[in-house]
Amino acid sequence: MAGFLPFAFFIAYGVMSIPSGILVEKIGAKRMILFPFLLACVASIIFVLTPTFLVYLLSLFGIGVGMAMLQVTINPLLRVVGGEEHFAFNSVLAQLFFGGASYLGPLIYSYLVTNLNDYSSGGNFILDTLNNIVPANLTWTSLYWIFAFVTLVMAGVVGLVRFPRVELKEDEKAGGSETYFRLFKDKYVILYFIGIFAYVGTEQGIGNWISEFLSQYHGFNPRTTGAETVAWFWGLLTIGCFIGLVLLKLLDSRKILIGAAIFAIFSLTTALVSGGSVSIIAFPLTGFFLSVMWSIIFSLALNSVAEHHGSFSGILCTGIIGGAIIPLIIGSLADLIGLRFSMMFLYLTLAYILSVGLWAKPIIKNKTVFG
Repeated sequence: MAGFLPFAFFIAYGVMSIPSGILVEKIGAKRMILFPFLLACVASIIFVLTPTFLVYLLSLFGIGVGMAMLQVTINPLLRVVGGEEHFAFNSVLAQLFFGGASYLGPLIYSYLVTNLNDYSSGGNFILDTLNNIVPANLTWTSLYWIFAFVTLVMAGVVGLVRFPRVELKEDEKAGGSETYFRLFKDKYVILYFIGIFAYVGTEQGIGNWISEFLSQYHGFNPRTTGAETVAWFWGLLTIGCFIGLVLLKLLDSRKILIGAAIFAIFSLTTALVSGGSVSIIAFPLTGFFLSVMWSIIFSLALNSVAEHHGSFSGILCTGIIGGAIIPLIIGSLADLIGLRFSMMFLYLTLAYILSVGLWAKPIIKNKTVFG
């Protein structure tokens, strides 16, 4: 049942990514960025008003649809505005903000749950407000009120800001069905799709199960130590982005990807087989090594084809369904062989990511200070 939660969110990428690539051409980038924030806000509010498992799944799916639309809309724009040769660098920079927000999420969750349990009015406006609207036995749902507020603010900001007019090149635009059929005939399109699938599955497969693993095998409280370790997983992913920005100006991105995959495998192994004091360090370190993988794989993919980057971006974002399927596989295997052995399934995905650095042949390489 726990595995179905990320499944409900990430499966939306499989449903909405390609249609989003087509929609952005019809209604424009600003509306395609504004609508997802409003959708996420509404989906969050519906859940906190009716906090049942089925509504939670539907709410997560709705939020996932919105995030899929954002992902498909923003990546081609980033490539055009920043320049193809700087796309890997700019993408890692964007990943840095993603990691920072992901670091804060578990900490906010832990703060809300800890302080709202047995809470009595203490002059804290936020806690007082949440205490009045959140059921006493479901204090964790308060995080979705925060999420609803943030997405509503983002929708307001997007609505007020005047977007610069960006004319996508013909190869950046999403084409019709014939374009997608043509792309699917290219083996490298499929290989990079699997690369995105493997990366997101790895990232979520670790991030979603850290707290449960530490609880099962080392007895750590999932609401405090577990949540803090998850936060540090995303926090070190953010710090890793800083290091990645420097490395991408010095080295070929393929070499960085190979090195990151090797160290991630070593770190994951350490986390799975060591004692609790080591695991709570090794799991976050795995996030550090994962940090540059998404950006490098995505940029290698788009820089490996000469045309139809908009359509290709939609296909790549469809690969984010790996975040739905792989955590579910881990959860299902855990019921049969235990969580420790089921998480070793991630060796397969990390090995595939390592292979991308070996066979990738981009038309445009990332620009370094050496040329």
